[in-house]
Amino acid sequence: MILITDAAQAHFAKLLANQEEGTQIRVFVINPGTPTAECGVSYCPPDAVEATDTELKFEKLSAFIDELSKPYLADAEIDFVTDQLGSQLTLKAPNAKMRKVADDAPLMERVEYQLQSRINPQLASHGGRVSLMEITDDGIAVLQFGGGCNGCSMIDVTLKDGIEKELLENFPELKGVRDLTEHQRGEHSFY
Repeated sequence: MILITDAAQAHFAKLLANQEEGTQIRVFVINPGTPTAECGVSYCPPDAVEATDTELKFEKLSAFIDELSKPYLADAEIDFVTDQLGSQLTLKAPNAKMRKVADDAPLMERVEYQLQSRINPQLASHGGRVSLMEITDDGIAVLQFGGGCNGCSMIDVTLKDGIEKELLENFPELKGVRDLTEHQRGEHSFY
């Protein structure tokens, strides 16, 4: 369910050594399943463990997950990265904003999941987002861009070399993508 790397476990173990006896960590999602979902990690003293929590035991610690957050933390990874700029804890939870869908789910759901979990987080760095409007009978995914993508001069490259390429690799039943957006340049545009 959640991977906590050895480096992250060592980091948490150092922090937990200064806490009340028996304190572990809690991994959670605020506003799960929404575009504003945020993941976090906190201390979890023994008296904060709920009967409905799931305990994940690792070599150096345990992580507790509340019942509501659990489905949104599938495939999450916590790492502790050190480079020349310093150290930082990273938490990647690709399913926090949208629950993972089954491999046999309808094509529309699988494509929407791909957009929300993989493509929109990349577009968000430029203030943009994309939504699936429909999949035509001839296999064309019709998309609409918003935020910083609306009016961006690089939208054709993003659409064809990025999004279309990724969707066609993952969904052979798709034949292409089409942009439905009426692009209007302005201060909101990234480029």
